[in-house]
Amino acid sequence: MSEWLTFEEAAQRAEYLRAEIIRNNHLYYDEDAPELEDSQYDALMRELRAIEELYPQLATEDSPTQHVGGHTSAKFSPVVHEVRMESLQDVFSVEEVIDFLKGVLTEYPDAQFDVEPKIDGLSVSLEYTNGVFIRGSTRGDGDTGEDITENLRTINSIPKTIPDAPPYLEVRGEVYMPRKSFAQLNAQQEAAGQKGFKNPRNAAAGSLRQKDAAITAERNLDIFVFNMQRVTGRDFDTHSQTLDWLSQCGFPVSPRYDVFHNIDDIIQEIEKIGESRSALAYDTDGAVVKVNSLSMRSALGSTSKYPRWAVAFKYPPEQAETTVLDIEIAVGRTGVLTPTGVFEPVQLAGTTVSRASLHNAEYISSKDIRIGDRVILRKAGEIIPEVIAVASHGEGTVPYEMPVNCPSCGEPVSHIDGEAALRCTNINCPAQLVRNVIYFASRDAMDIEGLGTAVSEQLVERGLISTPLDIYTLTREQLMQLDKFGETSADNLLAAIERSKSNELYRLIAAFGIRHIGTAAAKLLCGRFGSLEAIAAATEEQMCAIDGFGAVMAKNTADFFRREETREWLQRITEYGINTQAELTAQSEGVLSGITFVITGTLPNMARNEAAALIEKNGGKVASSVSKKTGILLAGENAGSKLEKAQTLGIRIITEAELLELIG
Repeated sequence: MSEWLTFEEAAQRAEYLRAEIIRNNHLYYDEDAPELEDSQYDALMRELRAIEELYPQLATEDSPTQHVGGHTSAKFSPVVHEVRMESLQDVFSVEEVIDFLKGVLTEYPDAQFDVEPKIDGLSVSLEYTNGVFIRGSTRGDGDTGEDITENLRTINSIPKTIPDAPPYLEVRGEVYMPRKSFAQLNAQQEAAGQKGFKNPRNAAAGSLRQKDAAITAERNLDIFVFNMQRVTGRDFDTHSQTLDWLSQCGFPVSPRYDVFHNIDDIIQEIEKIGESRSALAYDTDGAVVKVNSLSMRSALGSTSKYPRWAVAFKYPPEQAETTVLDIEIAVGRTGVLTPTGVFEPVQLAGTTVSRASLHNAEYISSKDIRIGDRVILRKAGEIIPEVIAVASHGEGTVPYEMPVNCPSCGEPVSHIDGEAALRCTNINCPAQLVRNVIYFASRDAMDIEGLGTAVSEQLVERGLISTPLDIYTLTREQLMQLDKFGETSADNLLAAIERSKSNELYRLIAAFGIRHIGTAAAKLLCGRFGSLEAIAAATEEQMCAIDGFGAVMAKNTADFFRREETREWLQRITEYGINTQAELTAQSEGVLSGITFVITGTLPNMARNEAAALIEKNGGKVASSVSKKTGILLAGENAGSKLEKAQTLGIRIITEAELLELIG
């Protein structure tokens, strides 16, 4: 609690909180890649505000309690807002709402209040001249946003012209992605081998910041308009009048807005909105209470950050209690055993939840999750279900033990290198084989078009292949045994397999699926040794000498090439005519010469291999692990341990937009 802190302790804590909040503001507003749940972020902000109230001398002008979080991106042209796009003060209890209402009513006893749902999306401004939509922009830092007009034009519900229009009109709205569209988008991302978005808000923000408006158009975004910012040639007395008029003009306004005077009625309406959230087609994270009179709003004014005439009540994360029916174990491509909880189906945040990842044995043990227990579920980011606690142990339940043998092949499993995860080390494990085949043929590996999940599963199930290299022995007759395969589809797949034989060597190295060896690391090996034969003969010491190639990567690579199975693979690779020679080219000269990059997370507009190619084209090097030799970390959405290590080492961290600026 902040009231127990000495001044020195409070100063240290405030400094930490400001840095952490500013970092997360950047991730949330500018990168659309938040690390914290809303409730965690709100707790940090409340603590900082409490410290600054206790010790006013610690309240700095640049404190995040004084400013809107985001800023403009170099990707779009800046737009200066004539009317500041303010954020609302968040409150988290009914008592805080009542305090706000009483404060206004003390000054204006006849005040009325509009109550609306708080849509969870990205705030934008829409401007019209003589009824024609001329510009749209993001909020940015409240004073300056980004021009995203062309992307906003792709949203069908935004009127491009309005009837009986005033000379000028500016409205503010919240662009969101409907839950159904979000589910479809993440399914497409998964099918393409790309990481899905964490929640609909991030998906909407990322979609609006696409440089190609055609991509935005595919994302099925929508909008609710919730405020009139400026208008010439018309006069209104209340906020509700503006919404009524905007609705008549064709704008999709706040889906629910009513005006109240009595405090009890306002609290009841907030509760009703909360109860309806799960049935909505879009995400909401709160209810907004606003003074309805526009003249009262003007008189009440604003602080440096918030208007004094409104608050946003934030609902706590939705939770549900259910029973653990079973714990299933899946075997991944690298042999990791992943437990999944199977629950009695329960409604949570608008969907039926019956399964959730339990991650590993440590996670299960720390929460003491047992089959038959009553557990409490919530949705992280309103999307991914997770167990947050055990409510009660079922009668006669016993602590859960992970299997000692692989559920797919029956071979013993073990912890490798002190990892929390259990692994099956049998390279002939059927469950691993399917995933290895899928990975071998994927776009970042051998790039065999037409050899996806469904085909890979059939090839393994029918016994047509027992290793990924068996792909190169398939015949037309064998392929025509597969579901939905005729002569044309069989010939197309055989042609794609044949083309893959002439791929660059780094693709083959990456396709082997050696732990920690992706495309970037494979390129380093090829650049240093020049051929598959030389890589196979290299020692760990020789590999460690490569800039950007760590000791763990070297050990994993050397261990792989020492296996008897691998030696057999090398012989077969030669027999099948697969390319084993690297294309050695001189290091490109360019603006990035001498800089070693590491890429992590999901970039907004480029795949990581595309970014790596761009860096190398301009003279830079790309490594796969962060070290003291790393010059720059290129970070995208959901960056993990590499970002943390780079921050610890003080390595420069940039976004995709900043990379493009460097290249010019």
